[in-house]
Amino acid sequence: QVRLVESGGGLVQAGGSLSLSCTASGTIFRINTMGWYRQAADQQRDMVALITSTGGTNYAGSVKGRFTISRDNVKNTVYLQMNSLKPEDTAVYYCYQLIRPPNGPPSAYWGQGTQVTISS
Repeated sequence: QVRLVESGGGLVQAGGSLSLSCTASGTIFRINTMGWYRQAADQQRDMVALITSTGGTNYAGSVKGRFTISRDNVKNTVYLQMNSLKPEDTAVYYCYQLIRPPNGPPSAYWGQGTQVTISS
């Protein structure tokens, strides 16, 4: 079994910074893509940032230049540094990891979600 545990998030004023982290544990052979998605109230879940196993990154246009995704392959952890936060960044943030077990194809796993609230 694989489990993802998120930490970070909270309430901050516009212009401030927050950081998120997400660590995978369990039976893991390899982690492919890691990433972050977010879901605002009454909205669909949207991609925020992705990072491949070799460090390639992809960002949503709305966060490019403000957010930075990184990963630690030894710790099975993905991070999201969020700077210059705006009220429209308010959402529940979910981490995502595409994890391959020792025997079998990779499967997608999601964190429990963490609330990020930006006050104006």
